[in-house]
Amino acid sequence: MLYRRMLATLAFLACTPFAVEAQSVTESLAGLYNITKTNIMATAELADADLLAYRPTDEVRTTAELLGHIANAQFAFCSAAAGENSPQTENYEETRTTRDGLIEALQAGFAYCDGVFDAMTDEDGARPVNFIGPSTAHGVLAFNSAHNYEHYGNLVTYMRINGIVPPSSR
Repeated sequence: MLYRRMLATLAFLACTPFAVEAQSVTESLAGLYNITKTNIMATAELADADLLAYRPTDEVRTTAELLGHIANAQFAFCSAAAGENSPQTENYEETRTTRDGLIEALQAGFAYCDGVFDAMTDEDGARPVNFIGPSTAHGVLAFNSAHNYEHYGNLVTYMRINGIVPPSSR
């Protein structure tokens, strides 16, 4: 009797459609990108003048230069993924040194990428592009998130050396 009930239950479950909403590749990439954006923006918002000027050795960027570099990169990566020329006209790494200026630059870069993600379909993401070698639009967006994480790792080290708990550890 138990055996029949189990078989009947299994047969019922096998024939019952389950509503499973699949996440698109673009949505998955956007989720990863949003994590990097959140941590980088939180870093910029907590940075005071001393942290922005901090440079652990002469061979590396200051915190402000790293944040400006990240803002620049949003335009470079996302314009390549979108298949368009970058609308950026300012080199934030060289021109932005204050917290407010860097926050504005990062907001502009992330807003641009947000628009690229919003317009991207999975079909668009599979389109071949050439950015530091052959890739796809999705590949470039993934590279952008990897690049963001790479430099967020630098920022985490800078913060820890200065006794600051990074946003991702709070």
